[in-house]
Amino acid sequence: MMSHDRDQDIPFAQPGEFQAYIAQDPDGPVPKRSVFIGVVKRAIDIAGALTGLLLILPLFPLLVLLIKLDSPGPLLFRQKRIGLDGRTFDCFKFRSMVLDAEKRKESLNHLNEATGAAFKIQDDPRITGVGRFIRRSSLDEFPQLLNVLKGEMSIVGPRPQIPEEVRQYTSRQARRLLVKPGLSCLWQVSGRSHLDFEEWMQLDLEYVRRRSLAFDLWILFRTIPAVIERKGAY
Repeated sequence: MMSHDRDQDIPFAQPGEFQAYIAQDPDGPVPKRSVFIGVVKRAIDIAGALTGLLLILPLFPLLVLLIKLDSPGPLLFRQKRIGLDGRTFDCFKFRSMVLDAEKRKESLNHLNEATGAAFKIQDDPRITGVGRFIRRSSLDEFPQLLNVLKGEMSIVGPRPQIPEEVRQYTSRQARRLLVKPGLSCLWQVSGRSHLDFEEWMQLDLEYVRRRSLAFDLWILFRTIPAVIERKGAY
């Protein structure tokens, strides 16, 4: 089931505060999607997640071996992310960094190449050898299919960010949390890390406004070429 925990330091930590916070945005309310479309999307998410897990299963022993031999530490990396309506959940990834990566982050702030509420370094020294490969090929994100099965994420939706980044959102940017976070999104198929933070947010807000099953399919069809080209993936 989807987590209902909240990070107490974000501007909408308490139940009910999220809607009040985004209501401050002058653009007005976002049209709600029908319950039927939501049920269909959830069914597609479950089918897609199960299919994806079956596809990755033959590669699983090799990935386990490579990650374990490359550097000490657990197979999976678990991190708090902010999802639908500002709720916190544990997001899973195959570990692609050294064990003390989170502790070393502050010392690398001067190398941050991202603008706004984001942290990106193209040649991040914390990334392991195997980690660089699985990040560029997006294999590190396959465990998030478990988040999809749990109802915390969707196949298509804005990428989830960590609490310290969400704390910096304006009321307009927080509207991206009106939908579940996803594995693929408009930002991911439009250049990813080559885009600045404001462009990223604009694409996510465009998705929230235009969201539909047809739009999701369009993004999915563009996801495979984007993964193959590895544009903006690091």
